[in-house]
Amino acid sequence: MKLIKPSQLRALLSFCSILLLSEFVFVAAEDPYRFFDWNITYGDIYPLGVKQQGILINGQFPGPEIYSVTNDNLIINVHNNLPEPFLLSWNGVQQRRNSYQDGVYGTTCPIPPGKNFTYTLQVKDQIGSFFYFPSLAFHKAAGGFGGIKILSRPRIPVPFPDPADDFTLLIGDWYQIDHKKLKSVLDFGHRLPFPQAVLINGRPNGTTYTVEKGKTYRLRISNVGLQNTLNFRIQGHNMKLVEVEGTHTVQTTYSSIDVHVGQSYSVLITADQAPKDYYIAVSTRFTNRILTSTAILHYSNSQQSVSGPIPGGPTTQIDWSIEQARSIRTNLTASGPRPNPQGSYHYGLINISRTIMLESSAAQVNGKQRYAVNSVSFIPVDTPLKLADYFKIGGVFQVGSIPDTPSGKPMYLDTSVMGADFRAFVEIVFQNHESIVQSWHIDGYSFWVVGMDGGVWTPNSRNQYNLRDAVPRCTTQVYPKSWTAIYMALDNVGMWNVRSEFWARQYLGQQFYLRVYSPVDSIRDEYPIPKNALLCGKAAGRTTRSL
Repeated sequence: MKLIKPSQLRALLSFCSILLLSEFVFVAAEDPYRFFDWNITYGDIYPLGVKQQGILINGQFPGPEIYSVTNDNLIINVHNNLPEPFLLSWNGVQQRRNSYQDGVYGTTCPIPPGKNFTYTLQVKDQIGSFFYFPSLAFHKAAGGFGGIKILSRPRIPVPFPDPADDFTLLIGDWYQIDHKKLKSVLDFGHRLPFPQAVLINGRPNGTTYTVEKGKTYRLRISNVGLQNTLNFRIQGHNMKLVEVEGTHTVQTTYSSIDVHVGQSYSVLITADQAPKDYYIAVSTRFTNRILTSTAILHYSNSQQSVSGPIPGGPTTQIDWSIEQARSIRTNLTASGPRPNPQGSYHYGLINISRTIMLESSAAQVNGKQRYAVNSVSFIPVDTPLKLADYFKIGGVFQVGSIPDTPSGKPMYLDTSVMGADFRAFVEIVFQNHESIVQSWHIDGYSFWVVGMDGGVWTPNSRNQYNLRDAVPRCTTQVYPKSWTAIYMALDNVGMWNVRSEFWARQYLGQQFYLRVYSPVDSIRDEYPIPKNALLCGKAAGRTTRSL
């Protein structure tokens, strides 16, 4: 008989309790379960050669990878052994009908120190490359992030042969400054300095990926950093793009790829060069000072160590990046998570029911640096908005506290929530008047990036929209003094975070919540509150549902 390890026993006991406490009755019985038992601690890490306090998951930095298949149920028991509250969020996992599990403070109570919470996620009708990260305070600057792979079910065709191996590369800018000091800088109303480095899977240099000559490999690249766009390239090798945040793409070949903050890409590379070692290079884009990190692509029969200059990439060129972004298209004939072709949903033929214009801004409020959307700088409250909505607790937030279009008012503070109707089909325009590249994410959804260009968006801008094969994704960039337009089908009821992925801006107010509402109280539209939901703030002392 195989002995059960203590960690496996904890996961099993957690599963037994969840059977009693959660809403599994609403999940299809044939979909498999995968169990994870994670211990969150502080620990010493040395990414830049000096000791830093990092956030470890089961002793690992970065955290363990989540491997899953479409429709799997992921049971993740998170033990918080930090001296402060903690939450994990799941970038790109749509939490269908279940925003309670989203792991941001607008939906989920923080896990208190010394306590645990078991997330119940289902990767319903999803495939692709994503990541998780800590969402509270400024924990993201200390680690606690990891990759998420969602593979297609065996009977669903994939538009490329199985690769010889499948590597996850988590890239991101990094501070040597302690994350608590970074948070204090922001709390005192100041801007953060420029980061000190770029990391590849937790290291600035030296990570090695071994390949065999003649074979093809999949690289899943996610920018888990705090603010900077990064360019990714491999010395002497081209990359074939095959997937973007859950969408199979037209298989275009690139020599380098811009990965904006919060974005994920899958590429195929073939080991078709002379058998030696080659640089993998990652560098900052659109910055006065260029930070570069390297890893090694090592041929198993290598006859030579890495040599020559590190391959250069684009630096400040905006037009180059825009043209590359426009070239990324959906593979209309490939199957997605279901057997039907991705192009069978004709988004370009659906009438828009509402246009939302979101304009970012930066300003001082009460002598401190703040950031806003449509002049509203978000401030959190002690009660998650989703719980306040469920329990009908007044005085927490007000639907409509952020307007659909820029108001022109001076920046002000509020707990901003925008209302939206279930099954509406909306157009959202992100307008950027600033001189930086921005990156925007919407939880709970994948949206079509139909257009982007310089200047100010007008209704005539729709003439240049791609209404045939735009790529659906969950995070999009907005170039300096430019706009980006998306289409989104509001088919997921819940309270969903819309945020800047520039993490200091998110922390200082550049976010809001989209309340997608259905008047029908039915599990067809939304799952009920989890029985094991943590209750805090004005929801403390209430009950979820009877056992």
